[in-house]
Amino acid sequence: MSSSSEDTSEISDSEIDDYEAKSYIKLKAGKYRIKNEDDSYRCPFCLGKKVHDYRRKDLLQHATGIGASNRGGKVKANHRALARYLSSDLENEEGPSMQHMVIEQEPTPKPKQDDLFVWPWMGILASVPTEWKNGKHVGGSGTALKEQLSKFNPLKVHPLWNYKGHTGYAIVGFNRDWAGFKDAMAFENYFEARHLGKKDWHGRSRRHDMHGWIARADDYNSGGPVGEHLKRNGDLKTVTDVTKEQSRKNDKLVANLASQIDVKNKHLQELECKYNETALSLDKLMEENDKLHQTYNEEIRKMQKLARDHSRRIFMENEKLREQLDSQRNELDYRCRQLDKLVVQNDMDRRKLDDERKKNIHVGFFALQNARKNDSLLLASIEQKKADENVLKLVEEQKREKEAALRKILQLEKQLDAKQKLELEIEQLKGKVQVMKHMGGEEDMAIKKKLEEMDEELKDKIEEMELMENMNQALLIKERKSNDELQDARKELITGLREILSGRSLIGIRRMGELDTKAMCNAYKQKFPAKEGDVKAAMILSRWEAEISDSNWHPFRIITVDGQQLEVINEDDEKLSQLKEDLGDEAYKAVTTALLELNEYNPSGRYVVPELWNFKEDRKATLKEVIQYILKQWKTHKRKR
Repeated sequence: MSSSSEDTSEISDSEIDDYEAKSYIKLKAGKYRIKNEDDSYRCPFCLGKKVHDYRRKDLLQHATGIGASNRGGKVKANHRALARYLSSDLENEEGPSMQHMVIEQEPTPKPKQDDLFVWPWMGILASVPTEWKNGKHVGGSGTALKEQLSKFNPLKVHPLWNYKGHTGYAIVGFNRDWAGFKDAMAFENYFEARHLGKKDWHGRSRRHDMHGWIARADDYNSGGPVGEHLKRNGDLKTVTDVTKEQSRKNDKLVANLASQIDVKNKHLQELECKYNETALSLDKLMEENDKLHQTYNEEIRKMQKLARDHSRRIFMENEKLREQLDSQRNELDYRCRQLDKLVVQNDMDRRKLDDERKKNIHVGFFALQNARKNDSLLLASIEQKKADENVLKLVEEQKREKEAALRKILQLEKQLDAKQKLELEIEQLKGKVQVMKHMGGEEDMAIKKKLEEMDEELKDKIEEMELMENMNQALLIKERKSNDELQDARKELITGLREILSGRSLIGIRRMGELDTKAMCNAYKQKFPAKEGDVKAAMILSRWEAEISDSNWHPFRIITVDGQQLEVINEDDEKLSQLKEDLGDEAYKAVTTALLELNEYNPSGRYVVPELWNFKEDRKATLKEVIQYILKQWKTHKRKR
């Protein structure tokens, strides 16, 4: 009976048990067909599957696995009901016939049930052909006899020997199953049909022909080599005993297989539970990972927003500062123009005043007007004088600061000499005190008094040295502060004068550590043709700029000059030697000059540093020289206006 069609609506987990009970009742009532005509089984709830013939245990395993899976509610309930029906009702119906099936699968001959046979099944060959040779009986081998009896499927043929040689007997071994018993009975029937059986042997008719029969209890209990061999290699059992033993083994095998199936099912359920737990934990981990990614992205967006706001704020502040600087610069230009106008007006007024004095007309009126003009000229001269005084004050202030720094350096050197002298005197006093302590005799009182005087002198020297150290420390702090102020002033001058000072002026800004591109290009063009010189020269120039900027390359060696250690170019460096060989001395000098400048001004960073430079004397320019040059340029520019 085929299963009826069902609706596709699903059920909840709480309704699975009720639906399972309904399906189980329908299975017991026979409304579902689970057995095929060839005694195989089918799943009534999996009609769309290709497999429709199961063994009962396979169908039970199928139903148990789907009932414990993550399928829909109805599918799980139906298969649980099927597994319950197979394990309880159907097993009780088919249980008594299992032993009969096993027995029927291997039909056996029908000897007497009480006959005792030697088991494993054995046959006896008597009157095996032998011959007398070298004082002993010699017969055919077991292999030859096995080939003669091959139609009975013997496992092996074992000839029996004793001290006289071949005994004329041989034992034939057959398989342990019912097929072996059938072969053994066919072996016996074969010889009996030819009157060469056991009875014929005992009747001693045709003793020269080979006889054969299946081994039984009388053969087992007989004496001689035949009985001994049977007792040593077999036991006496009836057909019923063998049948029961086979049935017991089959039952044990079925039980073992059933227990293994149960263990496998339990293991499968455990694996499914572990899989479900792992899937849940993985889902949680994925959710947490998504949350972490979301939080990370939000933090990144916040940081980027803060960075943009900060950059925008800095940019706006820089713009404001630039506007203030431009306004102050414009105001200064305006004042300069006004001052120039006043000077021109002053000259014109002077000329007019001279003309008016010559005419000497209306003296009182022109005298008053001249007084007013002279006042305006005086004011303009005062403003010009103030501007000049401010510039001179700035120069004098820079000069005073420099002189103060030099005085501090000289004072520090003097204090250092005084400190070293004090330390030497203290050490000498300590040595004298130690010598006086070891002296003795009549002059102990004088020595003791001398020691006291020397201790007082030593204490005074130590206090004087501590005072010198404190003063030295204070001067060092002041010197460091002055040096910082001078360095800040140089940086401000470099920043403010970058656009004002031109490269052809006597005082300007030089980029220390920058490679001389003109020298490199000239050296390369001298070595190679003009068509290729420009491109390859640019490539070579870029390469050596990268080499110079590499802080890991240190082509220097240390030498000692007048007790001081100096770093000079290592002429044996592999890269520099190759450069000198390829491009000549001009390129070599350009690269080494840039390396020495970087090693002096920026050894750690290895990047170009701007510096105020005296191009006339080819050295670092002092602040005084820079300010004097700026004043000179300003005055020249003012006169041109």
